[in-house]
Amino acid sequence: MTPPQLVVHRDKELMAQAAAARLITRFVDAQAARGHASVVLTGGRNGNGLLAALAAAPARDAVDWSRLDLWWGDERFLPEGDPERNVTQAREALLDAVPLDPARVHAMPASDGPYGKDVDEAAAAYAAELAAAAGPEDHGPVPSFDVLMLGVGPDTHVASLFPELPAVRETERTVVGVHGAPKPPPVRISLTLPAIRAAREVWLLAAGEDKAEAAAIALSGAGEIQAPAAGAYGRSRTLWLLDAAAASQLPRALYPPASA
Repeated sequence: MTPPQLVVHRDKELMAQAAAARLITRFVDAQAARGHASVVLTGGRNGNGLLAALAAAPARDAVDWSRLDLWWGDERFLPEGDPERNVTQAREALLDAVPLDPARVHAMPASDGPYGKDVDEAAAAYAAELAAAAGPEDHGPVPSFDVLMLGVGPDTHVASLFPELPAVRETERTVVGVHGAPKPPPVRISLTLPAIRAAREVWLLAAGEDKAEAAAIALSGAGEIQAPAAGAYGRSRTLWLLDAAAASQLPRALYPPASA
C-alpha cells in the first residue's frame, strides 16, 4: 500500500476539468502500452461532473473509445433506464456521445433483468463477468483496472460500502448485494474492497464542504470498517482529487504544497 497522493483544486468545476484531462492521458498511455484501457466509473455529483467534463474536453478524441472497457463500482438495484441508476446518468453525461464498443460496456444488472429481484444473484453474475475478463497477468478474479474512480460520501462511504455494514467487511467475494443501505435506494450492488484494491490506480473524488469531514477522517488513519474510504487504495497509486472546500479540514501536514 503506497501513501495516497492529494491534489486540491480551487473549486469543483476546475477539479472535474483537471480530472478529465488526467483521465484522458491515462487512457491514451494505457492504450499505447497494451492496446486497450479499462476504467471503473462512479456515480454521484462528482463522478457525473467528471464525465460531463470529459464529454466537453477537446482532447477526448485522443482516446480510442472502441478499445476502452467500462465497469462500475456500484449500482442502484433499480429497473433498466431508471434515472437514478448510475449507468443511466453516465450515458447522459458521456457514454452516448462517444463511439464505445457496446460489448465493452459492463453495466451492473438491473432489478428487472434476468435475475429479477434477487440482488445477491445479480451480484454473483457481475462477479462472474469480472472473473471472465481477468487474465493470467491479473493474478486474481478481477481485471487490473487502469483507473478505478470512487466518490466519497459525507459518511466516508465509497461505492456502496457503508460504515459498519456487512459489505465493507467482505474479504472473499468481489461483488456483493447490499441490503439496507442508509441512503436510498436501500438495495444496491457494489464492488468490495478486495476488488477495488485490484486496480492499478484508485482515484477518490470529493468536492464540497459536506465532504470535508469525511476526507479528514479517511486520510487521518481511520479504520476501513468505520471509514470505508480509508480502505480504498490502488496497487500502484492512490489519488485523492479534492476541491478547496473538501480539503478545508485536512491537517496541514497532509495538504499538498503544489495544488492548482
